[in-house]
Amino acid sequence: MLTVVPDPADGDRPVADSPASSSLIDEIVREGARRMLAEALKAEVDAYIAQFADQRDEAGRRLVVRNGYHASREVLTAAGAIEVKAPRINDKRVDEVTGERKHFASAILPPWARKTPKVTEVLPLLYLHGLSSGDFVPALGQFLGSAAGLSAPVITKLTEQWKAEQRTFADRDLSAVDYVYLWADGVHVNIRLEEHRLCLLVMIGVRADGRKELIALTDGYRESTESWADLLRDCKRRGMRAPVLAVGDGALGFWAALGEVFPQARAQRCWFHKIANVLGAMPKSAQPGAKKALAEIWNAEDKDHALAAVKAFQSAYGAKYGKAVGKVVDDVDELLAFYDFPAEHWVHLRTTNPIESTFATVRHRTKVTKGPGSRAAGLAMAFKLIEAAQARWRAVNAPHLVALVRAGATFINGKLVERPDDQPSPAAA
Repeated sequence: MLTVVPDPADGDRPVADSPASSSLIDEIVREGARRMLAEALKAEVDAYIAQFADQRDEAGRRLVVRNGYHASREVLTAAGAIEVKAPRINDKRVDEVTGERKHFASAILPPWARKTPKVTEVLPLLYLHGLSSGDFVPALGQFLGSAAGLSAPVITKLTEQWKAEQRTFADRDLSAVDYVYLWADGVHVNIRLEEHRLCLLVMIGVRADGRKELIALTDGYRESTESWADLLRDCKRRGMRAPVLAVGDGALGFWAALGEVFPQARAQRCWFHKIANVLGAMPKSAQPGAKKALAEIWNAEDKDHALAAVKAFQSAYGAKYGKAVGKVVDDVDELLAFYDFPAEHWVHLRTTNPIESTFATVRHRTKVTKGPGSRAAGLAMAFKLIEAAQARWRAVNAPHLVALVRAGATFINGKLVERPDDQPSPAAA
């Protein structure tokens, strides 16, 4: 039982000022988490026993009963290290197929679990932030209140396991999945390497059912055309179909590779990158007005209004800032391609946000820690980071329309045109 006893020596000093107050709060939180976990495990065991309460042996004794507790163990959770004693079940039932005794397996706390998935997700993020794997134990041990389950051999074993998972992912068959939309981006991460920074080539796609999914992840060299072409050719070899629309920034490497491997795919330039590039070519004094003018383009209600906004932007800034305006005018077709797709999908197609948001915490990292970094380890850590984030990705809006896009349906200014051939043709001059 946890008892809180104030220290008389503290007098009237606020508890928040006490050096021990933070540790006391942590202890209270861990004790509450321990009790909740114990109750959850007990409820799970009770439900399992009740489920088979009618199954008895020849003497009328129950086949599934409680049998004390397993040995206590320490589990690392987001609340810190918690000591757990899981209830034990004696299950005397026999599997008719295998002839072996049946066993109860807790869905809450598997027998092998020493840390929660959320704690495991932290490790790839720390690595990509530049923390050496050898520093994981003291860093997390101090933060979580215990280093149990985070020894150097455990970290090494996890890294090797993640490397194997990443290799299996990179070799999987893609013929059974149809990716209608594709986002592509190169992410530079300053992990500990002997020479250059790790450049991750990332592709995320939208399946025909509207769900987002990681397609491919590999390391490249400065986002070169050949690096992107190798990745796209490998995906095509494994059965990937050409996407209907690919979204990416202005890096020439990707677009040249896409034209070579999937020439039928349409291109949509990322407005997030484009705005940054345009404003970077203008003085700060002109940037607020230019940013509003650019918003009038990408946020226009239809393509005609967007083109009118492009002309207005060119008229307002073309004389003084021709280079900045050229970045928009020269790519206008690729910047406005999203208008030929469902309006519900526009918010997804204008930027490479799925990739940006996943790597937002690590892509601008500038500090590089000492030590001989490994590209394979960095790639594996990035894979686990995306894998964890992927579970939280939501499907695109109006997912039922994705299949229509793949089927070749015509959308004009975001609206489905059921009979495009019946559209009135322009009047003859």
